[in-house]
Amino acid sequence: MSSSERKAIKRALISVYDKSGLVELATSLHKHGVEILSTGSTAKAIATAGIPVTAVEEYTDFPEMMGGRVKTLHPRIHGGILADQNNPEHMAAIHSHDIAPFDLIVINLYPFAETIATNSDYAECIEQIDIGGPSMLRGAAKNHGSVAVVSNPSQYSAIYEALPAGGFTFAERQRLAMHTFRATAEYDSTIAEWLGGELGLADEWRSFIWKKMAGLRYGENPHQAANLYSGAPGGGIAGATQLHGKEMSFNNYTDGDAALRAAFDHSGPCVAIIKHANPCGIAVGSSIAEAHRKAHECDPVSAFGGVIAANRIVTKEMADQVSEIFTEVIIAPGYEDGAVEILAKKPSIRILSVENYETPREELRPISGGLLIQGSDLIDADGDSRQHWKQVSGPELSPDVLADLHFAWRSVRAVKSNAILLAKGGASVGVGMGQVNRVDSARLAVSRSGTRAQGSVAASDAFFPFADGLEILLDAGISAVVQPGGSVRDEEVIAAAQARGVAMFFTGVRHFSHA
Repeated sequence: MSSSERKAIKRALISVYDKSGLVELATSLHKHGVEILSTGSTAKAIATAGIPVTAVEEYTDFPEMMGGRVKTLHPRIHGGILADQNNPEHMAAIHSHDIAPFDLIVINLYPFAETIATNSDYAECIEQIDIGGPSMLRGAAKNHGSVAVVSNPSQYSAIYEALPAGGFTFAERQRLAMHTFRATAEYDSTIAEWLGGELGLADEWRSFIWKKMAGLRYGENPHQAANLYSGAPGGGIAGATQLHGKEMSFNNYTDGDAALRAAFDHSGPCVAIIKHANPCGIAVGSSIAEAHRKAHECDPVSAFGGVIAANRIVTKEMADQVSEIFTEVIIAPGYEDGAVEILAKKPSIRILSVENYETPREELRPISGGLLIQGSDLIDADGDSRQHWKQVSGPELSPDVLADLHFAWRSVRAVKSNAILLAKGGASVGVGMGQVNRVDSARLAVSRSGTRAQGSVAASDAFFPFADGLEILLDAGISAVVQPGGSVRDEEVIAAAQARGVAMFFTGVRHFSHA
């Protein structure tokens, strides 16, 4: 049989947990003269609709038992699934045992993933591990030379097209088999991950299923191929809804993800503007429009062609402001009526909506020959909140200055190491990022801030190994500084701050970010 030659569907086995579209499917099969065998509640649903169906236990002459655990695990079922219909020995074997071959298998599985997601008890989770379903699916997928296998109601349309055409081609059955093996692999990996967690052994073995969402024009550079994959439904930029603009690029996604996380590090209305994975402005405000104005003022030159993320619905006021600035991407939980229309006047801007954003709990970083997995660097984790800070120098501060210190500390996490961030009035005013020593980062932050450094506060993502980096900030006129502490020269650094009468706080927590 050639790959394009069709094989007629004469006999089908249906056993589905998800019964959406079941009656329509059975009706179509019956209309085209297909004999239907089915199990339990599936058979009842088909019979109730007035469609002829043979119950599996009637065909096998063996009753369902153990609460349905054993019903399809029978030679008359698996023989009909696995028989290579182009092999005379296989056909002779099943005929000698009064077994008829199947041409179509339609099965979907017990909802294991959905069950564990609801925190069901252990016994209920175990009962939702399907055995007969995966066995039949895998058998039919292996035997795709003879049998078409459908593992999801979304694939029923393929059956409706194949029936009047005379059945499936080999190439079509091959593709269905591929989808089936992917489905059973995902099902089994979910069970294995869950059991590992139950045993406290989750870190010993990890599996990830990535599904292609889109092909990208290219990666970071034009000679690099790239695709977008999703590993979880919704909640992040991979599941964003694009409301307007050109297709997203690889760099748009990486910058957009960094911008979202930076904005959502803050509880008040916040806007983050990202360029090349680093912030060129972060600010909070009484409104999202005010936050955007303050963020943009940090570095208007770098903000040109940047990516903007807001942690609140974008208002028309903010949209008016953004529309005056060349922006690659804007991302927010939603948009006020009329805001998208204002932004869309610039045809190239990409407008994305991301609902229910949550910071990922893990970070994955491929390396040659392996993968690094770490817990996400969450602000306020492990005592990293203001009530745990230790003041080591300087006078008592006003609530406004303390609020700026807190803002600066939450914001510096988004900056690549070595990182220094200067802030004033709930907005970054100078950012030094990605330098190979802290002195250069301090110089960069001061130079970018200009006169705004005077009276600002500073945050350092890691300790000052010497007093020299801090001295640059002190010479620029900062009023307070927050840093992790922990250097063998902490006393030298504390003395430098004390000599200038500047308050310094140790957090005890570091916020390095290298990737």
